[in-house]
Amino acid sequence: MISVDAPSETVTIESLRETELQEARAIQLAMLASEGLRTPRVEIESEFQPVTEVGGDFLDYFLLSDGTAGLYLGDVTGKGLPAALFAALAVGTLRGVHKPGTAPSTVLAQLNKRMLLKNVTVRYAAMQYAHLNPETGVMRIASAGMHGPFHLRPSGCDDLALCGIPPGLFPNTEYEMKEIQLVAGDSVVFLSDGLIDAMNGDGENPGSRKDHGVAGALPRKVAARNSADALFVRRGLCERAGSTGRPHGRGFTISVTSLGESLAPHY
Repeated sequence: MISVDAPSETVTIESLRETELQEARAIQLAMLASEGLRTPRVEIESEFQPVTEVGGDFLDYFLLSDGTAGLYLGDVTGKGLPAALFAALAVGTLRGVHKPGTAPSTVLAQLNKRMLLKNVTVRYAAMQYAHLNPETGVMRIASAGMHGPFHLRPSGCDDLALCGIPPGLFPNTEYEMKEIQLVAGDSVVFLSDGLIDAMNGDGENPGSRKDHGVAGALPRKVAARNSADALFVRRGLCERAGSTGRPHGRGFTISVTSLGESLAPHY
């Protein structure tokens, strides 16, 4: 007897998969900042460029109770629902350890311990965590396997080139922390590995990127007003990535933190 149920079963499976992907996309969007952050001296803008596949990018920025601005950006290996679920695990764990007054390097070390207890070995999340004191202009940054970030000044662009191992891989991991002094007109650009891929045209694993495309896309010399305009920098990077294409179906996330004397609202 010939079965007539196979086509309908196939349609049902495909519909179920599409429903799961839509839910995974919703999960990912929930882990990305939905709007910018703006205070009298600090402006943070972000951009998420999705593709057909669901990825594992996550990003948030916030004001802590001590007045500092905090930011974290992460990128999970792989794509699809598993990457989105692992990103949700990483974000939930991170929110349980970051506290006002805790150095970014300490936050990542504590996150590493917590992630090791989860015992998930099939994938990992590279990330960066930073604090900015709006009064002093001092930013402290720790990295765990991500490229950059980039310090953009009116006179040029510096790759801070922080090192680090993604949390949850090895016990007793310690993280380097870099402290930089921002002045009015400076920005710091954080970006996920998908953007590095788009500009370099490669598909290497997170944490092993070259920066040829990124360094070229960031203005080497710009007016102070533009280097402190987070929206200006963000749009420039997105245009550059769009002109080079995005290989391997990866999306990307950008966050730009800018310091100004007194930032007037955009109209």
